[in-house]
Amino acid sequence: MPIAVDIDVMLARRKMSVGELADRVGITPANLAVLKNGRAKAVRFATLAALCEVLECQPGDLLRWEDEDGTADG
Repeated sequence: MPIAVDIDVMLARRKMSVGELADRVGITPANLAVLKNGRAKAVRFATLAALCEVLECQPGDLLRWEDEDGTADG
C-alpha cells in the first residue's frame, strides 16, 4: 500500500506503549494494531486528530506516501 504508517516511530519517541496510546485515544488495542501495521483501509479524522493530540505530533508524522516499490518520494 502506498501509505505507510509510522505510529511505532512516534510511540518510541514518546516512550509510550500501544496499550497506553489506545487507552488515551479511546480505541481498542486491536484496532490500533490494525492501523499501526498498515492493514487499515481507512482512518477517521477524529481518530487521527486524537492520535496527534496524544502523541503531540502532526498527521504527517504518522502517515507518509511511498512509491509502489516502497521508497518515499521527496
